[in-house]
Amino acid sequence: MNRTTLSLIAGTTALAAVTGFAVLTTTDAAGTDTARAAAVLPVERTSLLCPSPSISDLADTTYTSYTPVTKGTGSDGKAELRSATEQSAEGGGKKKADKPVLTPKEPGTPVTGDTSGGDSPALVGTAEGKFAPGWAVQETTEVAAGTGRGLQGVNCTAPDTEFWFPGASTAADRTDYVHLTNPDDSAAVVDIELYGKDGALESTVGEGITIQPHSSEPVLLSTLTDEKQENLTVHVNVRSGRVGAAVQALDDKLGGDWLAASTDPTGSLVLPGIPKDATAVRLVAFTPGDSDADLKVALSSPSGRITPAGNETLHVKAGMTTAVDLGDLTRGEAGSLILTPTDQSVPVVAALRVVRGKGSKQETAFIPATRPVGTRATSADNSAKGTILSLVAPGRAAEVRVTASAGSDGGTTVTKTYTIKAGTTENVEAPTPSGGKGTYALTVEPVSGGPVYAARMLAATEDGVPGFTIQTLPDDRGTVAVPEADQDLSVLQK
Repeated sequence: MNRTTLSLIAGTTALAAVTGFAVLTTTDAAGTDTARAAAVLPVERTSLLCPSPSISDLADTTYTSYTPVTKGTGSDGKAELRSATEQSAEGGGKKKADKPVLTPKEPGTPVTGDTSGGDSPALVGTAEGKFAPGWAVQETTEVAAGTGRGLQGVNCTAPDTEFWFPGASTAADRTDYVHLTNPDDSAAVVDIELYGKDGALESTVGEGITIQPHSSEPVLLSTLTDEKQENLTVHVNVRSGRVGAAVQALDDKLGGDWLAASTDPTGSLVLPGIPKDATAVRLVAFTPGDSDADLKVALSSPSGRITPAGNETLHVKAGMTTAVDLGDLTRGEAGSLILTPTDQSVPVVAALRVVRGKGSKQETAFIPATRPVGTRATSADNSAKGTILSLVAPGRAAEVRVTASAGSDGGTTVTKTYTIKAGTTENVEAPTPSGGKGTYALTVEPVSGGPVYAARMLAATEDGVPGFTIQTLPDDRGTVAVPEADQDLSVLQK
C-alpha cells in the first residue's frame, strides 16, 4: 500500500473521529463519481470553558445553559458543567466528583445554576450527542460594590490556541486580569504579549506561563509590566496545548465587565450593539502585521450609515495600539460600528469600551469585533424586561428569524421574523416565551439576504447605577460540513 493510499485512509479516519460521521460508499473500479457534495451534520461533542466569575465576596453569579433543538441529532446525549479543578491528570486518576453546577435535561429548555462569593472556581463544560450542537452557556455576575461593581457577563467559550484582546489596561484605576483555563490532561504553555501606544511592552514574566491540567490561572496584567497605559492590546499565544481565555476589566469608578476576544485579524470589522443611551464610546484597534492600516469609520444606525464627524478615518500603526474617543456616538439611536479599509486591506483586531450613566453612577461594558451570525446564533440568560437584541445588516438587507425558547420554569416557544434594511442597525422587540417564567434563550437565524451581525445587552439598574453587559452573537458552529467519501480503487495503481 503506497503513501497516497495511506493518506486517504488517514484523512477519512481523522474526519470520522472529529465529527462522528463519515461515509464510505463503493463505486465501480474505474473510480468515477469519487467526490460528492458535503453533508451538513450536527456536531457530536462541544466543550465550553467559564472563567472564575469574581474575587468579590459581594458577587452573585448565575450560569445559564441552553441547547437549541437541532434536526438530525439522535436521542442520546448529556451535558454538564463542573469545576475545572475537579479532575487530576496525575497518575491517570481523578478526584472525587463533585455535584455538577448544572446538568441540562433536554434541548430546548434552559437550565440555571447559582453561586455566591469570591472563591467560585472556573468551570469546564462538556456536551455530547443531542446537547452538543449550538450549546451555549452564559455566566452573569452582579457585584454590589467595590472595584468592578455592576453587572458582568461572558459567554463561556471553546478552548483555542490564540486570542486578541484590544481594550485592556494597566492604568492606575484599572485592575485587569486575563483568565486562562486548561481543560485537558496535559499542561498548557502560554505567552502573554502586551502592546501599547508605542508598540510591544517589555516583559519576560509573560513568557512560558504554565497552566496545569484541569486548572485555571487569573494573571494580573500589571504584574507583567511596570508601564501604566490606558489602552492595551493583549495577545495570548498558546505554545502547547489549548486554553480558554477572557479578560476581566475592573474599574475603580466605572464598574467593569468581561472583555471577550476579538474575531481573528481581518481587513473589515463589525462591532454590533452600541446602546442608544451610551454616554461615552472608545474604539481600540491593533494590527499585528508589518503594515499600517487605514480604516473608514462608519456608524450603522436605524436610518443607514453615518460617518462620525471628526472621526471619518482611523490610522493604526503596525504593532501599536490605537485608541480614539467617539463620545456619545449613537445620540439616542441604536448603533453599530463598521470598519472597512480605505484602500489596501490590512488585518486588524478591535473592540469598543462603552459607558452608560453619568458622574458616580457610570457603568462599563465591552463590544469586541465579531463574526457574523452565519447559520445560527444563540443567546442564553434573557429576561422580558432587561434584554435588548441588536441586529445589523452592514451590506445587503436581510430577513432574520428570532425564536424565544421556553422559560427555565415553563412556557412555550415564540418566533418572530424581522427585516433589517441594508446598512442599518435595529434594536428589535425580541419575542418572549408564551406563558414562560424564569430565564429564556434567544436563537437568531438569518433567513435570506446579506450577512447579519448581532449582540444582546442585559441591563439591571441597582441603586441608580445602570448595570449592563453586552455579548456578541457569532455563529454557534453547531453543524459541520462532512464530505461524502467514495472508495477510489484507482489510487492502488499509482
